[in-house]
Amino acid sequence: MTNSFDELAEAECIFAIGSNTTIAHPIVSSRLFRCRKNGGTLIVVDPRKTEISRSADIHVQHRLGTDVALINGLMHIIHKNGWHNQEFIQERTEGFEELIATVEAYTPDRVAEITGVDTETLARVAKIYAQSQTSAIIYCLGITQHTTAVDNVKSLANLSMLCGQIGRPSTGVNPLRGQNNVQGACDMGGLPNVYPGYQAVTVPENRKKFENAWGRELPPNVGLTIMEMMGGCLDGKIKGMVILGENPVMSDPDSRHVKEALLSTEFFMAIDIFPTPTTAVAHLVLPAASFVEVDGTFTNSERRVQRVRKVIDPMAGKTNWQIIQELSTLLDYPMHYESAEEIFNEMASLTPSFAGISYPRLNEKGICWPCPNPDHPGSPILHVGKFTRGRGLFHAIEFKPPAEAPDDEYPFWMTTGTERAHYLTATMTRRCIHLDREMPELATDLNPADAKKMNIRDGDTVRVTSRRGTLLSKVWVTDRVKPGVVFMPLHFEEAAANLLTNPAMDPISKTPEYKVCAVRVEKVD
Repeated sequence: MTNSFDELAEAECIFAIGSNTTIAHPIVSSRLFRCRKNGGTLIVVDPRKTEISRSADIHVQHRLGTDVALINGLMHIIHKNGWHNQEFIQERTEGFEELIATVEAYTPDRVAEITGVDTETLARVAKIYAQSQTSAIIYCLGITQHTTAVDNVKSLANLSMLCGQIGRPSTGVNPLRGQNNVQGACDMGGLPNVYPGYQAVTVPENRKKFENAWGRELPPNVGLTIMEMMGGCLDGKIKGMVILGENPVMSDPDSRHVKEALLSTEFFMAIDIFPTPTTAVAHLVLPAASFVEVDGTFTNSERRVQRVRKVIDPMAGKTNWQIIQELSTLLDYPMHYESAEEIFNEMASLTPSFAGISYPRLNEKGICWPCPNPDHPGSPILHVGKFTRGRGLFHAIEFKPPAEAPDDEYPFWMTTGTERAHYLTATMTRRCIHLDREMPELATDLNPADAKKMNIRDGDTVRVTSRRGTLLSKVWVTDRVKPGVVFMPLHFEEAAANLLTNPAMDPISKTPEYKVCAVRVEKVD
């Protein structure tokens, strides 16, 4: 996030796109409701009618996978009406002319045809976002889980810069991370192309610094993403794998393909706190330590580094970093850390954006990075006065449709997501009898018009089939989805939605297209 959670409550306008906020981020959603209470305008952009959309001042219910066209259309209207921030553009950005040349073609009528959003709504949204003193964008996986994920995010950055809605309180582009420490994992180098603090592995100076610290020669090439790893298992390039706290047999698209990949390895070790479909195919399973058994830090979506303190000793005798340390030592790279704090201190010494953060400081309160020295208070707001690269770069982006579209054989669009009772693959929540009682089995949303055509009633069973698999599901007849669209939660091991989803990936981020695929729906007597 470029800004902090509390600032959202003070914004004049919040533009929430691809975020089922009340379900996925209930604490953040409280700031959105507070924004409305304070007189701000809440705009929710989502193909489904969600709880947060029903609370919005404007719900933009666009077609699946048309985010770039929608945002280009808003920028077209803003520029045509002179609502853009010309002073900000001249002083702090580049590439403006190329952007305008592209969005010129995204007229309201054309965008309405692509997205299904009427021109009046487009104009109203554009005016409110551009003319509010402070407008904040928030987004989540509804933006990033597409084959156009990078294009979607760059388009949102374009919109914020066009209106100068960045680098100030209660503005910015604010991604809500999918789990509590996803941000922290990325910050610590849990990506194939960077060391801790997003220091690129392809930069010789970065590589040399970490080689000196770790006493080993490091490869100069970018590593593999998760989906590329699975392909590497199947083609024999990857012989062994260790997975810690992840359930890709359920969470990755085309689940059969993932299971086959893991089964093809010579050795696969899983480390987790509960049995999962992924641990079921492992050669060896080790018990992980849960959050109450570890000492360390978590970093949340607003880049706030926070202390986590051990409540009980690890029930299995070791915490997660100790398992990794012993495994590394057995594999001929000895590690000799004595504590999580020692590991953190090494990271901070090698990472400029964390150089001023330490456990003593974190014992007082959380600190938002970048924090370059011990006297620095941290940075709740990014891009104040200037961008990291100097001038912000506009990207001229054309709309591309999803990788897979309905046809005669698979006539429905399908999208996936989370529901109120469960969390992701439900490894934990389905072990809670109260939550499981709320939602004990898969129920797929189907529009009443489609249900009537197919003689399907609420609670009936349907067979849902894609080009990758088929499963059975109960039906919830609801107007939460438009005609021709079905929504399927991803929480159920016995009917895993990701058996059906499309593994096509964004060419840059390698993120799979979880949010759009084509399916066939048939009533089961």
